[in-house]
Amino acid sequence: MVSRTTADAKGEVVVLLIGMRINRFRAVRLWLPVMLAMLRMLRELGKEPARGLRSHVLLTASPRTYYVVQYWESKERLYAYATAQDAFHHRAWATLNRKERSGKLRGQVGIWHETYVVPEGSYEAIYGDMPAFGLAAAHGQIPLEKRGRYAKDRFAYRSQQGAVTEKTG
Repeated sequence: MVSRTTADAKGEVVVLLIGMRINRFRAVRLWLPVMLAMLRMLRELGKEPARGLRSHVLLTASPRTYYVVQYWESKERLYAYATAQDAFHHRAWATLNRKERSGKLRGQVGIWHETYVVPEGSYEAIYGDMPAFGLAAAHGQIPLEKRGRYAKDRFAYRSQQGAVTEKTG
């Protein structure tokens, strides 16, 4: 393992943060299915890489709050999965919406997501004595020197893909 590395991302990066907050621990029958649905979607996406999920990291913010950082191939692939009739997400989202409209979830469990489309030149990464993680797990890991020793150098890096996007965008 190389001691200092960076992510080999090129072009824009798509990051989805998605999670849940348990508002009432005793309402296990309401929040546990939400948690299990997310795990099932991640398994489905792992078995179908063509859907566009490159990598993900499961995190705990507190004993109440759990979330997933997801790295997607493109926002189009993310939208396609979110709306695909054949994906588990479609069924899980419909069930969640029914429960929400009926008032069953109100105050019991919170859900949230944030999506970021980050243009090249607006992200950088450094990993010290780490296996591929986060952005590097999604896009590959290279020795730090290939992108620059300092953050300002890594921010300034432009791939051929990014250069083509800038000219045509």
